[in-house]
Amino acid sequence: MARVTFTPQLRRFLEVPEVDTDAPTLRAALAAAFDTNPRLQGYVLDDQGHLRANVVVFIDGRRCLDRIVMDDVLSPGSSVHVLQALSGG
Repeated sequence: MARVTFTPQLRRFLEVPEVDTDAPTLRAALAAAFDTNPRLQGYVLDDQGHLRANVVVFIDGRRCLDRIVMDDVLSPGSSVHVLQALSGG
């Protein structure tokens, strides 16, 4: 099963689960995570269902290719990391 983990910064705002899923794509894996905590979706996706500008996703160490469709294929052992960019200086 693929494992989806979220940046620790989100824990300041809500419960952030690690999710094991047999989802075939990134979008399906994120949907499985949102099923465990629906509020999480608003922090990761915008109103059109695309990845927010300040969110980046890595699958097996590589940045996801499509921020809109999110059809990157996951393998059973994939590791998905959802990160929020931090700003400041």
